[in-house]
Amino acid sequence: MDGSTPSFGRLAGAAAVLTVVYSLAVILYNLYLHPLARFPGPLLWRATRLTYLRNAVAGTLPRDILRLHRRYGPVVRIAPNELSFGTPEAWRDIYGRKGEADELPKYDLFYTVRGAPRSIISETHHNHAGLRRQLLPQFSDRKMREQEPIIAGYIDLLMARLREHVVDPDRRDPVTGGAARRALNMVDWYTWTTFDIIGDLAFGEPFGCLNRAREDPWVTLITRSFEWAPIINAIKYLGLERVLVPLLGANRFRKEHQKRTAEKLERRMALQVERPDLIEGLLNKKDELNLDKRRLLVNASTLIVAGSETTATLLSGVTYLLLRNPDALKKVTEEVRTAFSSEDEITLTSVGQLNYMLACLNEALRCYPPVAGGLPRYIPKGRGGVTIAGQTVPEKTIVSLWQWAAYHNEDNFREPFSYRPERFLHDPKFAGDRLDVLQPFSVGPRNCLGQNLSFAEMRLILARILYNFDLELADKTVDWLDQRAQVLWRKKPLPVYLTPVR
Repeated sequence: MDGSTPSFGRLAGAAAVLTVVYSLAVILYNLYLHPLARFPGPLLWRATRLTYLRNAVAGTLPRDILRLHRRYGPVVRIAPNELSFGTPEAWRDIYGRKGEADELPKYDLFYTVRGAPRSIISETHHNHAGLRRQLLPQFSDRKMREQEPIIAGYIDLLMARLREHVVDPDRRDPVTGGAARRALNMVDWYTWTTFDIIGDLAFGEPFGCLNRAREDPWVTLITRSFEWAPIINAIKYLGLERVLVPLLGANRFRKEHQKRTAEKLERRMALQVERPDLIEGLLNKKDELNLDKRRLLVNASTLIVAGSETTATLLSGVTYLLLRNPDALKKVTEEVRTAFSSEDEITLTSVGQLNYMLACLNEALRCYPPVAGGLPRYIPKGRGGVTIAGQTVPEKTIVSLWQWAAYHNEDNFREPFSYRPERFLHDPKFAGDRLDVLQPFSVGPRNCLGQNLSFAEMRLILARILYNFDLELADKTVDWLDQRAQVLWRKKPLPVYLTPVR
C-alpha cells in the first residue's frame, strides 16, 4: 500500500475527532449563542435534548418540569430549542391564536408519523378547519341528547355487570357466611365502558367488552401502542426515524390497529341509514373534503382513542381521589342520592344540577389530567418572534404549557397536592387560586372537540355508580397516583369493593 494513502484507522480517528469537536461546538452554541440562551434552565437540558428524551422514555417528565418551574420560574428552557410555560396567559398566547397567519402550528416532529396521513389532531390549519366544521355538529348538545339512549344503554349494561361481579360465589365471607366480596379493577371496567360507547358512536357497533366482561384484543392493541410513543418520539427527535422506527415492534400494533379500524369503517360505510354518530359528518362530506380512505381511516382511529382512553383515565382518577378523601366522597354521594328519587331520573340534563360532583371532576382533572404533558406548538420561520406570557420568544422555538406541572405549582394553586373540590365552589380559602390555568381540553380553534361527550359520559357514569354502590378501596396502602406518564398515564390496577345499595 502506498504510504501516502491514509489508513482506515486514521480516517476513523479523524472522523471521531471531528464528531467530538462538532458536538462540543453545538453544545457551546446552545449554551451561549443560541437565541434562547437568555432563558433559564438546567445546564444539561439547555446543552442537548438527550436529558429530555431520557426522562420522556422513563415517564418522569411532568414531575421533572414541575421541579424546574419551581426552581427557575414561570418560563423554563427544557431543551436547546424548547420553552415550557406555566401561567394562565400562556394558554391564550400559545393555543388561543386564531387565523392561519396568527396561529402557532403544531410541532410536526411530535405529532406526525412518516408515511402516515395527517389526522384532525395533526392537520394543517386549512384542512383542520374543514374537518372540524364537519365534526363539530356531531358533538353539539343536540347531538348529545340524540345519542343519550346509546350512551345510557351501555351505562345500564355496566351497572348490571358490576352487580353480577361484586361478589365471588366460589368464596365465603368468614364473618357473614355469605358470598365473599370481590375487588373489581375499576380501570378495566371504565375502559371497557368508554370503548364500547365510542365504538357504537363512531361505527355503529361496540367492542363487546362489557358483554364479555373482558378486554377486547383490539383495546389491548391500542393501549399497548402508547407504551411505544416516547421511544418513537425520541428516535424522531434524534433524526433516526427512517432507519429505526420500521424495526420496532410498535409497527405490528399499528398495522393490526389499522386493519381492524378499516374493517369497522367498511361496515359503517355500508350502512344505508343515517345514524346520530360521530363519523356521519365526515362520510357525508368525504368528497368535498378530499377524504380518501386513508384519511377517513386515520380520523376514525383518532376518534376511537380520543373518545375512550382519556375519559376512562379521568373516571379512574376521580374514583381513587374520592376514595382517598372520605369527606368529599360522602358529600358527593349524598348529593347524588338526594337529587334523584329513582335511577331513571339520572339523565344528561339532570346531572347538570350536581354542582359538587362537577367540582369533584374538575379537581380530579387538576390533580390527574389525562394528558399530563405539554402540547407543543412551533413558532415558524418568518414570524420574527411572538410574545408569550410577556416574553418575546424568537422564531423556530417550540413552546408549550405542561399541564400536570402547571396544576401542581404553588404559584397557581394553594395546597396543590391536596384534593379540594371546594376550590371550584368559591371557597375563600382558595380565593388566590388561578383557576384559569386549568384547561384540560386546551383552548382556541384546536381545543378538544369531544369535551361535551367526555363530560357527559363522566357525569352519567359517576352519578350512576354513586347512586348504586358504596365504594371502598381494596388496598389502602398503594399510592395509585404514583404512575409514569408516557404521553398518557401508565395506569395501575385500581381494585375497589362495590357494595350494592338497596
